[in-house]
Amino acid sequence: MGPEAKLYKKLKAATPKIIWTRIENLSLLGCPDLLGYNTFGNFFTVELKVTKGRKLKFSPHQIAFHKAHPHNTFIIAEALGPRSSKLIHMYRGSRILELAACGLKLDACCLGLDACRLELEQVGSKAL
Repeated sequence: MGPEAKLYKKLKAATPKIIWTRIENLSLLGCPDLLGYNTFGNFFTVELKVTKGRKLKFSPHQIAFHKAHPHNTFIIAEALGPRSSKLIHMYRGSRILELAACGLKLDACCLGLDACRLELEQVGSKAL
C-alpha cells in the first residue's frame, strides 16, 4: 500500500460521518483524489499529498483544477520525514499556488486529523 493510500485510510477512519469516494481517473488529469459528502448534503474534493520533506509537488493540471474550483476543495498533506512534525496539514484549494511555492511552511487552515475532520464535516453549513 502506497503512502497516499495509507493517508486515505487514516482520513477515512477519522471521519465516519463523511462518505468518501476515491476518484481514480486517468482521463481527467488534475482531478482530486477524493470526493467527500457530509451530513449537510454538501460535496467537496480532497487532494492527498505525502512528502518526505516540506515541499509539495503539484502537476500543472492539479494547479489548474484548484484555480478553476476554488471553493469546497482541499489539499491534505502529511510529511513523513525524520525532522517533520508528522502532523497532517489541510489547506484550501484556493491556496494551491502559495502551497506549491512555500510547501508546508505555509500556514494550514487545519493541523491534525481531528481538526481536519471538524472542518470537513462543516463544509457548506451555516457554521462556516
